[in-house]
Amino acid sequence: MASNKRSGRSSVSSLAVLNATNASPNACTSSISLFRCDLEGVKNGAVISSTFGKSVRLSRKLIELDIIPHRLILLLLERLHEKSDMNKKMVNNEKMVRLSFIPAIPSSEITPETAFRDRRRFLSMTGALAAGSALPALDALAQGNDESTMPALPGKTSSLSTDEKKTPWEDATRTNNFYEFGTYKDDPARNAHMMHIRPWQLIAEGEIHKPKTFDLDELLKLAPMEERIYRLRCVEGWSMVLPWTGYSLSELIRRIEPTGNAKYVEFTSLADPKQMPGLKNRVLDWPYVEALRLDEALHPLTLLCFGLYRKTLLPQSGAPVRIIAPWKYGFKSGKSIVKIRLTEAMPTTSWMRANPREYGFYANVNPNVPHPRWSQATERRLGEAGRRDTLIFNGYADQVASLYAGMDLKKHF
Repeated sequence: MASNKRSGRSSVSSLAVLNATNASPNACTSSISLFRCDLEGVKNGAVISSTFGKSVRLSRKLIELDIIPHRLILLLLERLHEKSDMNKKMVNNEKMVRLSFIPAIPSSEITPETAFRDRRRFLSMTGALAAGSALPALDALAQGNDESTMPALPGKTSSLSTDEKKTPWEDATRTNNFYEFGTYKDDPARNAHMMHIRPWQLIAEGEIHKPKTFDLDELLKLAPMEERIYRLRCVEGWSMVLPWTGYSLSELIRRIEPTGNAKYVEFTSLADPKQMPGLKNRVLDWPYVEALRLDEALHPLTLLCFGLYRKTLLPQSGAPVRIIAPWKYGFKSGKSIVKIRLTEAMPTTSWMRANPREYGFYANVNPNVPHPRWSQATERRLGEAGRRDTLIFNGYADQVASLYAGMDLKKHF
């Protein structure tokens, strides 16, 4: 497998705070939301000034934790001025953004990432205690991340696995993007215990000769399980190495027999407001929909996944069944799948519908094609210090580059 050497380059990030200009000072905390953007040449921390005259000193380390809610890109960044105007105060309706820069903070003053996460989690617990509900919060956190309570799901070690160091269980299960449970990275671990994964059915329909509704137990027995240690690269600029358990999606597709018209495979995730509190946030049009080209779905690397770390999937990781396409950005790998539909026309996926200028259909990991608001040249591997170079197709170019022969990857991003 391709190796990935760390890069000495720094990420280029900045932060801003959004406040309602007509809010009272007492509402300051609840009205503040953070979002992330990229500003060329900015390599230090930032002072965030609220409309109430308060300031917060933030270091680059905090920026790199990627705790900034991604949802605000849909609300604000389309309205931002050009980079040269970013230091100016901007008013849009009743919203205000103000940003100024300060010298870099010494590394000795930066709180370690693990300590920051634990403190943030502890504070959320003590807040629940003040409200008289600490025990449910503690139970939810414990149940949502206790490796020992999860049923085993072993699999034969696959030759498709990387030999890179695996991401620790704690990071893998407490740092998740699963907006159905909330838009902060630790929301899924805190809220996903509400989700029921049995009974579970997966509907297969569309351009196929054998439409079928699969029970979860039937899916688990459909083909021999394999453990595949894959790199996972998030579009936000962080990455993991995770040991998934499942089998090639082609095993399922072959059994439902695509028609000659089938060109794409669409995946629909569960959307149940009773189990998923994040659905009340209209970040996206629910349910979550993703898709692959049929040849991508049939590629041996594409995994129908049921487990992680030789255990059944946790709810926050996409239980009980999800997709893994390791050469694509993570949002392409749909979680908690309830329907697979084969189509002739290219489906419009959730992020394409939300922001087609920034999220295309293919979403192949490509360090040479920047996101409109940040570079994709480097990434931060969870559990490591610094940043490393991002590999084309996330290091799987030898296996998948031929799928895109002759295509302009900047146009078909």
